[in-house]
Amino acid sequence: MESLLNDFSVGLFFMQAFILLILIVLMRKFAWKPILDALQTREDGIKTALESAENAKLEMQNLQANNEKLLQEARLERELMLKEAREIKSKMIEDAKTEAQTEASKLVVSAQVAIENEKKAAIAELKMQVATLSIEIAEKVVREELSNKDKQMKLVESMLVEATLN
Repeated sequence: MESLLNDFSVGLFFMQAFILLILIVLMRKFAWKPILDALQTREDGIKTALESAENAKLEMQNLQANNEKLLQEARLERELMLKEAREIKSKMIEDAKTEAQTEASKLVVSAQVAIENEKKAAIAELKMQVATLSIEIAEKVVREELSNKDKQMKLVESMLVEATLN
């Protein structure tokens, strides 16, 4: 440190101070203003970017709120559709049951009518067979009775007696 004080020169000191002042003036005129302008531009860019980010954040929140609202509406619509589908399913099942019962009733009535018709036809056929058998038996009996003259006369007399009594 002492060597610095020994080597100190007043003229050199003023010359260096003068050069420093000129350098500061030149720096202020030519370099300081562009540096400050660049810093201001950068600061404005950062502010704009921050505002844009804030706006984007708000927009994202709005979109998220809208998405939640849309999602809620979609859930409600889905629930309504499922409820409606269940109601339609129940109605279709009930209609099918009613229609099946109606068809079954129609089939039962139709079967009963068919059975009744078949029964009448069977009774008619049975009567016809009984009548035919009765005629055949009566014919055989009458042939047997009429083959003999004595039996024939007795038959005629008994018929006459019965006819007069009635």
